[in-house]
Amino acid sequence: MPLALARLNAMPQQEFRAALGDVFEHSPWVAERAWAQRPFASIDDLHAAMLAAVRTAGTDEQLGLIRAHPELAGREAAAGTLTADSTSEQGRLGFTALSRAEMERVAHANRAYRERFGFPCIVALRLHGTRESVIAEMERRAGSDPTAEIAAALEQIGHITRGRLDKLVTS
Repeated sequence: MPLALARLNAMPQQEFRAALGDVFEHSPWVAERAWAQRPFASIDDLHAAMLAAVRTAGTDEQLGLIRAHPELAGREAAAGTLTADSTSEQGRLGFTALSRAEMERVAHANRAYRERFGFPCIVALRLHGTRESVIAEMERRAGSDPTAEIAAALEQIGHITRGRLDKLVTS
């Protein structure tokens, strides 16, 4: 059941953190820091405050946030340990039921990307209509500059988390 923005605005910090702590994958500190910016006039304002918490975090915290995300069709998916949000997001495009050839291609893309950057390739699946476009983006981004990829990962996380807030919060 979606949470009303007015209710979120009235919550004490720990309750707010509990309500929104899963929006940023395994990183409840984002919600905790955004809480101080209440009251939020809109979901846009809430999301902006959460993104500001990420932007003003140190590099180690930002990398921790990026590394908290699972690989697409990776070991977490195989083990059944994805969060409910990640399961839904990956399932929408069929990343939970790849053909053998697709699985090998995605595994290769994941491996190459992680070896180059030290974190998973983050792709906002809600911006894609097909698995092919996601896989092509993963392969393209593997050749990027490391600094650009940190920025790209944080941007993609912004898109992912906006979709999660849209499902979780009502105005």
